[in-house]
Amino acid sequence: MTEAAVRVSALSRRFGHLLAVDSVDFEIGRASIFGLLGPNGSGKSTIIRMLCGLLRPTAGEARVLGIDVARDPEGVRRRIGYMSQRFSLYDELTGLENLTFFGMAYGLKGNALARRRDEVIDIVGLRGQEGKRAGTLSGGWKQRLALACAILHEPLMLFLDEPTAGIDPVARRSLWNLLFELAAKGTTLLVTTHYMDEAERCDHLAYLYLSRLLAWGSPTELKAREDVTPEGARRVEIRHGDVVGLLRLLQGSRGVREATIFGENVHALVDEGVDLALPEGAEARTVTPSLEDVFVTLTRRASGV
Repeated sequence: MTEAAVRVSALSRRFGHLLAVDSVDFEIGRASIFGLLGPNGSGKSTIIRMLCGLLRPTAGEARVLGIDVARDPEGVRRRIGYMSQRFSLYDELTGLENLTFFGMAYGLKGNALARRRDEVIDIVGLRGQEGKRAGTLSGGWKQRLALACAILHEPLMLFLDEPTAGIDPVARRSLWNLLFELAAKGTTLLVTTHYMDEAERCDHLAYLYLSRLLAWGSPTELKAREDVTPEGARRVEIRHGDVVGLLRLLQGSRGVREATIFGENVHALVDEGVDLALPEGAEARTVTPSLEDVFVTLTRRASGV
């Protein structure tokens, strides 16, 4: 059996009286894309900092690429790449100068640095933009440059904290195509995101809420959870011109366990056999839950709403 790229067991972290991460368990398979999701303050960044060897766990164990992060944090940092949510390169330097600086920081020099720098420019599609100052690049090009700097030293694992935040849909799709290519070549990726369409692209997901892990599995496994669509209930998608009015109606209807606006529709969890009293013109159909349905349901249950 192949060793997991990441194995986390009862991982916890306290900051004084604050329990930021509470006994979390999950695994990440090699050459896969793993999504870490949850509201702000749920513990995502703290977990990443522990996995990167930047923060010592209070309790539990985490192994990255077979290395115990508490015992050998430097060994972990040499083998991973990290791309932060905010653009963290040097605005006044050109793309090429940023690549040179970070390549030297990773220990590359001479012909090896020049070769690898040239390779990553092609890998991320930066050719023609590398001579421009980083501060003048658009959001999409900045993210490509940041990714290029993160993979210069050919890390076996990449941590990407909301890599597509603030960039346009076309640039977002292009960046994800690059991530798929990296995974296909053997790199393991951990990605945080708030976009449900990006979560769908991950091999496995972990959902955190108030420092605790509420769910872990593939998108298909999470949608099939019995506590998301319990026995005796079904998921319904209802289309109507007045979704706000429809939502209010459903929330007060007998047999409706929960209802949420989902784009131009309303998604509802209703008792099997219930005859919904819908307004004229409304169209209803049974659907499988979306990931958004999954996370809304789990969050409501965890918060007691």
